[in-house]
Amino acid sequence: MKRNISPIIQPSELLALDPKNYILIDASAGSKPRYDESHLADALYVDLNTDLANIGDFAIGGRHPLPSPEQFGILLGNLGIDENSHIIIYDDKNGSNAAARFWWMLRAIGHEKVQVLNGGFQAAVKGEFPVDNLMLKAESKKPYPIKNWQLPIVAIDEIEVASKTGNQTIIDVRDANRYAGLTEPIDLIAGHIPGAINFPFTKSLDENGFFFNPKVLKKVLEMELENLNLEDTIVHCGSGVTACHLLLAMDYAGLAMPKLYVGSWSEWSRNNKEMVLAKSILIALHT
Repeated sequence: MKRNISPIIQPSELLALDPKNYILIDASAGSKPRYDESHLADALYVDLNTDLANIGDFAIGGRHPLPSPEQFGILLGNLGIDENSHIIIYDDKNGSNAAARFWWMLRAIGHEKVQVLNGGFQAAVKGEFPVDNLMLKAESKKPYPIKNWQLPIVAIDEIEVASKTGNQTIIDVRDANRYAGLTEPIDLIAGHIPGAINFPFTKSLDENGFFFNPKVLKKVLEMELENLNLEDTIVHCGSGVTACHLLLAMDYAGLAMPKLYVGSWSEWSRNNKEMVLAKSILIALHT
């Protein structure tokens, strides 16, 4: 998908734009109370659990399975978003929360004019972007016409084949301790998919929590993930949210975006699949 706009926008660039020319979205997962108290002026709120996912049985699609294209189209229409909208998204964890997920979803339906705010909420506030606690109501439009997801998504069966054969590289973007099975704050079992390599999403960020500039970011990614055919690479995390942070970073660096395994560890670990647990003990769990 050709890129005509940078996927990342800097706080100073946002401040210079006329608010009439873009739709600002707060996608800070689990931070609705903070949004109600204080958010960037004119920002609308989207909820990860109810807007950007269609949650059901975690064993089928993980903790944050994608909504149907029809459901997503209705959401976009309710937000006043159409094919011509310029959408700017932020969260309070520099895209690792849900901003990158919303960005990926929009790109996956072919929407080009969408950006994530570098540094997120905190950077905008520090840059003196106005904040308020007003509950802005979107001017609803008809549902956004969506036929299907246009970016590559893989299901659990394809992951299992890749895990056993190595025909595709699997990247796990969770932090090193979760990958190693030393800790698991959310899912039932700690560990990782056999054959997956670990590239924590934070490696795309500098010491201040901002994305590296594209040239530096490309060098970092190519050095860490050398000799990878990105079109035969699959990215996952805990539930298909933070994985989008790496996809965003790759797009920002001008690299091809790999496939996304939405179900991620939350689905894999609930389906009696082979796992690598702490101390590198490979077992098959049966529940």
